[in-house]
Amino acid sequence: MRILHINKFFDLQGGAEVYMHRLIAAQRVAGHEVHALSTRDPQNLPSKDTSRFVTRSELDQSEGPAEDLLKAARFLWNQEAQRATEQALGEIKPDVIHLHNIYHHLSSSILAPIRDAKIPCVQTLHDYKLVCPNYRMFTEGSACERCKGGHYLEAVKHRCLATSFLPNVLAALEMGMTKARQSYERTVRLFLCPSHFLQEKMEDWGEPSGKLRYLPNPVEMPAEPVTRGGGYLLYAGRLAIEKGLESFVEAALQIPELPVKIAGRGPEEERLKSLVRSRGATHIEFLGFQTSEALVRLRARAEALVLPSMWYENASLAILEAMADGLPCLVSRIGGNPELILDGKMGFLVKPGDPEDWVRILRRFQATSPDRRREMGKASRARVAERFLWSTHLEHLDGLYKEAGVMR
Repeated sequence: MRILHINKFFDLQGGAEVYMHRLIAAQRVAGHEVHALSTRDPQNLPSKDTSRFVTRSELDQSEGPAEDLLKAARFLWNQEAQRATEQALGEIKPDVIHLHNIYHHLSSSILAPIRDAKIPCVQTLHDYKLVCPNYRMFTEGSACERCKGGHYLEAVKHRCLATSFLPNVLAALEMGMTKARQSYERTVRLFLCPSHFLQEKMEDWGEPSGKLRYLPNPVEMPAEPVTRGGGYLLYAGRLAIEKGLESFVEAALQIPELPVKIAGRGPEEERLKSLVRSRGATHIEFLGFQTSEALVRLRARAEALVLPSMWYENASLAILEAMADGLPCLVSRIGGNPELILDGKMGFLVKPGDPEDWVRILRRFQATSPDRRREMGKASRARVAERFLWSTHLEHLDGLYKEAGVMR
């Protein structure tokens, strides 16, 4: 097949980008001709298609009234992206178009050329943007569904996307516009949902159930499980409020004999560091940004992965990679997490945002024997082998491409 992937970013900063690049590589190995359309950025990975990439606007940075007004217009309808899509379709002539995250930087303007070309199109739903203006269903410290039923002005009222006024107005306008036109629904033939939770949430919010398909995220399976033995718990991800780190750190501060390593950066970093310093704790270590290779080494010695999220996690790559490595996982009982980790079998589930429950689970994990921890790791690897391998993913994806109308 000749496949065109479209995503707003072409670096490796987010889970959607990591997935897309791994998928592109796997599809090329499988013999497909794979192309990409995205935005230009110095951190992009190399691509033979960069000549068609479009300008990447930094929407959260002011560049003067005139430029900010142009960025606001592109937020709603990006004519450069529309023209680039028309050019790509004409030159590449793809058999299938695979959309990822296109909002804001590319905009729904790219959907019209796809509809006009009548090319089969699928979209992986990496988050909740199909129905939620801020894409996370998380506002003011908790899960949020205020916009359900088209009440998108709630995004303005609660400043869901940003602290400043304009981005929230633009997000509400964009959602209202795309839903009124059913832009995605008229263009995309199948929406691919990495978790049953997300699929059910899309149905609940009025998306066409006949177009929703469950396709779990894949992960590479190492030949051998990790050895563990480092004595520490590991968090790897963005340091943001929706990740629920404050409740976990509050609990970990009460158990100084249990070391914790926190890998990643984000807006909550300084506040969390200040919290740890204020208690004089030395057993919680902030490592900053870590490369993929460094994270592999960190997981190799960790006793367990922790993910204390308070938002509706879709299908966490951090959890899947830890499962494939044979690590127990201590994660919040929310979103797609319980689909990955069976409580007591592959790790433990925790009440989101509850420091007392985290203390209970951390104590319980401390009391778990090394043999039992190894059994949890084995169960995790078995579940990955059964459901989340790349070979299985590619086979199912090819079938979904054909269901969407690909003739080859």
